[in-house]
Amino acid sequence: MKKLLIVLCAATVLFGCNGEDENTTANGGSKAETHTAGATATADEWVPVDSATAMRTMMEVGTPGEQHAMLAKGDGKWNAQMMMWMSPEAPPMTSTSTVVNKMIYGGRYQQTSFKGDMMGMPFEGTSTTGYDKAKKVYFTTWMDNMSTAMMNMEGTWDEASKTINFKGKMLCPANGKECEMREVYRIVDDNTHMMEMYGPDMQTGKEYKNMEIKFTRNK
Repeated sequence: MKKLLIVLCAATVLFGCNGEDENTTANGGSKAETHTAGATATADEWVPVDSATAMRTMMEVGTPGEQHAMLAKGDGKWNAQMMMWMSPEAPPMTSTSTVVNKMIYGGRYQQTSFKGDMMGMPFEGTSTTGYDKAKKVYFTTWMDNMSTAMMNMEGTWDEASKTINFKGKMLCPANGKECEMREVYRIVDDNTHMMEMYGPDMQTGKEYKNMEIKFTRNK
């Protein structure tokens, strides 16, 4: 019973904090029957939800779907060929790395371990990619041994180009300014993926492609 109460509390918090979903109308009101019959809630007002609805929604958004199955196809070992540009005019620096993708927590997230070299130094990084069924967006995080910060991005799937277009913001440590970052992750086929990263030029602040990685499955 104690475990059930904990789950119910978590479900209620999650449901209440989520954005618009299948149980929510465009103006923020709940389609489900609530304890406040006939009440009209504004966008910033809390919408009461009964425990049964909260639990049902928690189960729905907590169950992996087709988006997670798509990510799982990328599980395994990959070789990475990377090109990085320090500025728009600079020649690319090249390096190779190995990548291991693995779905974790019952197929809900894909964890990526990246190991190689960058600028002549050992380089290691870890990312976690998933699909938030409540927000209906993909997300990805990144941490590595050359920084003390974590990058967060959210993105949407484009079926025509087989691409996830991620966007996010991060603090530029060189000038203290928040800047926009963009990642384009394209699934060429089951054995080839491409990633392009875009960020600001340190001199002008204008966006340019600063990294490109070709992933080839290690068969």
